[in-house]
Amino acid sequence: MTRSLNKASRRLPHGGSFTCIHCGYPVPVAALGTSHRNHCPNCLWSRHLDLRPGDRMCACQGPMEPVAIWIRSGGEWALIHRCGRCGTLRSNRIAGDDDPVALREIANRPAAVSCAAIDGRA
Repeated sequence: MTRSLNKASRRLPHGGSFTCIHCGYPVPVAALGTSHRNHCPNCLWSRHLDLRPGDRMCACQGPMEPVAIWIRSGGEWALIHRCGRCGTLRSNRIAGDDDPVALREIANRPAAVSCAAIDGRA
């Protein structure tokens, strides 16, 4: 397959949305706070599509689990995703319509794991 056909096959479908690889939620491409949406606002999972933000040139295509929250300089939150196929870690800006409860659950994971270890539940 030629490079141009390969890139064309990875473009988002007409209508400006895609289906989440993890939960099946219909994800709108347009969202406040991001110009290269690649994660679901419902479950926060992503797909390993980009070598550089928005290029859709990565051959891996694996599911990317949200594993942590990173607070960038200036206070902006970003999701850290880990690819379930190749193990790559990527940082992605949160979007304005991302589920705040799901974001808090990810942000609280280190504290929950630490508390479980202290209580002997880990």
